[in-house]
Amino acid sequence: MNRPISQSKSLYFDYPKYGFKRAPEQEGLTSVHPVVIVGGGPVGVTAALELARHGVRSVVLDDKDTVNEGSRAICIARHSVECLQQLGLADRFEEKALAWTSGTSYYRGKPVYRLQMPHSDTDRYYPMYNLQQQYIEKFLIDEAHGNKLIDLRWQSRVTDVEQDYTGVRLHVETPEGKYTIDSNYLLAADGAHSVVRRSLGLALNGEAYEGRYVIVDIQMASDYPTERRAFFDPPSNPGLTILIHRQPDNIWRIDYQVGEDVDEEKELSEDNIRRRISAVLEMIGETGKWQLEWWSLYKAYSLALDDYRHGNILFIGDAAHLVPIFGVRGLNSGFADAMNAAWKLAWVIKGWADEKLLNSYSPERRGATLEVFENAIKSTKFMTPPTRGHHLMRDATLSLAVSNAFARPLINPRQSQPYTYMDSPLTALRKRDAEFECGPGAGAALLDFRFSVTESLLDHVGPGFSGLYFSDSGVVDAQLSGLCGELRVGNVQFALTVITRASPVPGSSSLLLDVDGALFSAYGAGNGTFYLVRPDRHISARWKEIKIDEVRQVFARTLHGGTNE
Repeated sequence: MNRPISQSKSLYFDYPKYGFKRAPEQEGLTSVHPVVIVGGGPVGVTAALELARHGVRSVVLDDKDTVNEGSRAICIARHSVECLQQLGLADRFEEKALAWTSGTSYYRGKPVYRLQMPHSDTDRYYPMYNLQQQYIEKFLIDEAHGNKLIDLRWQSRVTDVEQDYTGVRLHVETPEGKYTIDSNYLLAADGAHSVVRRSLGLALNGEAYEGRYVIVDIQMASDYPTERRAFFDPPSNPGLTILIHRQPDNIWRIDYQVGEDVDEEKELSEDNIRRRISAVLEMIGETGKWQLEWWSLYKAYSLALDDYRHGNILFIGDAAHLVPIFGVRGLNSGFADAMNAAWKLAWVIKGWADEKLLNSYSPERRGATLEVFENAIKSTKFMTPPTRGHHLMRDATLSLAVSNAFARPLINPRQSQPYTYMDSPLTALRKRDAEFECGPGAGAALLDFRFSVTESLLDHVGPGFSGLYFSDSGVVDAQLSGLCGELRVGNVQFALTVITRASPVPGSSSLLLDVDGALFSAYGAGNGTFYLVRPDRHISARWKEIKIDEVRQVFARTLHGGTNE
């Protein structure tokens, strides 16, 4: 239940208007599109941009004529910003977003835990950024509108979906009539109330929690730093919790829990919202003027499809899973879904990989969802205890944390982290990980490393498969040089980056100088160490000393979807 925002009266955001254009199908022109994406939100558009990066056309259908109202998903994790960097959008996000590394939890007004997310000079991006979803969507859509491989169709509501062995047919309603559109593949990014999911008779399974939160955006000038503040049993909301985040444009996000017995209509009345927010601001010592922007009611869920792939349809984002907001995992999981599904679809459509590659999407991303559930459920039960027993344990932990350091880590909100595809059919040679003392293992996301203000390791990762070769002298083994040609697929070069402790050859873009050995250390590397990296920046396998034949085998196995056939 949202408070409708008047787009002409928003305190800080100019809502764009996306006009309707008649589709070619409405003019009698028919074709089978490689990919249709249902849902023009951040997850769907990210998938379209990633498909386009690999040279694949897509049609995006959305029933709105603008972006979603209100701040909604506001926290973008480092790994998601790295996804945006691959799409060429990270700089625009960084310019607007507010970076943060820390947070404070309070119990009855007293600080009990200090969250400190790891961050060092070698990290190009901060662990977390705050940015309202309106901006996230607009930046992505602006990029998509300028891409000739993406056909964005607004005010186009999908009403039904059918599929058979030949592909997928969608029924669409528009301001100027109905039409059908055919595609080889469909990405369902149409959110919690997915029409695609309903058309296929699929249901999300899992748990719903009793905890309810009113989410409120206000505009207020304040010098308080950007961090996560969590209040347990505060004076302004006795027995319940409050979360506070700073956002750009002097917008503050306040989430406060409401009791199980409250009347939602009364709770969401504007007079009550103002009374509640005034009490919160008084509690934290904010005495300046403020204005109300937007509010909504949120309920926590841990729900997911049993399988994210159904024939030629792949579900991404909230259409596939709903996760609690605690730990900021919802949109960040959706970004990872989009990147994972898109590169695999692209390679299958291009004929570079066997269709079996698509079978790895569900185990990888559903596995990530289950890990999210494990951590998010812990956070949810701490934030909104479901039983009297949980409530007693939570309050006991908070009471102890006031003066006992050992209890404080139990309050850790477990922020979003990239998932390691350890059990994926694509992850090979786990036994080689035993040769390493540290560094990202097979299935893990590539660890970025900053070399200068403007350059990091991810700048050297290509759109296809990439390799990191660690060489004390900078000399590349002749067999490896020959292998690079074998690992070229279609028109996509294999991107080999050589990391050396010696002086790089002037003008060589593929040779990186690691003079103090920091990157060698971070990757547990020695002379001859090699990492094979997938297009979505997850590691296929690694070798303490490169084994050319095994690299060939892992590469071929990946293109065949985890089989040797």
